[in-house]
This record gives sequence, C-alpha cells and structure tokens, in this order.
Amino acid sequence: MYKDKIKEIVEQIFKHTSCTLSKCEFNEENGMLWCAIETPDSSYMIGREGETLKSLNHLIQKIIEKENTEEKGPSIFIDINGYQKKHFDNLKNIAHMMAERARYFKSNIEIDPMPAYERRIIHMFLEGVKDIKTESEGYGPTRRVVIKYVDSSI
Repeated sequence: MYKDKIKEIVEQIFKHTSCTLSKCEFNEENGMLWCAIETPDSSYMIGREGETLKSLNHLIQKIIEKENTEEKGPSIFIDINGYQKKHFDNLKNIAHMMAERARYFKSNIEIDPMPAYERRIIHMFLEGVKDIKTESEGYGPTRRVVIKYVDSSI
C-alpha cells in the first residue's frame, strides 16, 4: 500500500520537474522502508549537502501520514543514487567508533550537534548494544547525541 502511493508521489514530482526518473525500487530493513531512486539528474534532486533530498523525504513522509491517519506506517527514506545510504553508513560508522571510544575510556562521549533524523539513526543503531546507552542533550541547533558507557558487570 505504501509502496504504490510513494511511487505515485515520486513519479508526480519528477513529472513536474525537468528530471528523468530511471528506476524506483523498494526494500525494507529494520522497520524502515527505503525507496531507492535512480536518475541521471541526481545533483538537482539531492541539492547542496542533501537539502533538496531532505525536503523530498519530509514532503513524502507528511503526505503518507496525512492519508493514513488510522495507523502509523514505517519510517520512509527516499534515496537518490545511493546518496542517503552512504550518509547513513557514515553515521553508523561514527556511532560505532564513538561507542568503542566510550567503552575503552569508560566514559561519556559527545557527538557533534546534528539534526533530529541523524540523531535518531545513531539511537537506532546503538539501541541493542548491552553496555552502551544513548541520549540526546542540548536544545535547538546544539542538540547532540551523548553515548554513555554502562558497566554491565554491576
């Protein structure tokens, strides 16, 4: 149900721009629905530092939420030519390195401030780790993830 609606929205957006849609495929992992789009016009659809892609993700998420008020659907991530996937992999690497650092030093490690969806990815990635706990601290643009070592021998 979600896939058909998302594909329809994506096709409409591409139809109203000068961009060409080559492929639109879906896969699900960890409760997230990925919509992988391939286009030769990726720089236009991704924008500077991914700003257009972030907006596209937000827009499609809100359209789906508005039409499906009776149930909460999966988290939807639109990815253009693998840009979003590379960014997520980079965030996971940062989370893994900082968790190892917290373990080694047995202390709290703060990550640089980041937007809510990036913090969420780090929380999701580290939620199953037994000796690591994550929390967001700060307000507004200075909000960041703190990775905390929790002694599991207690």
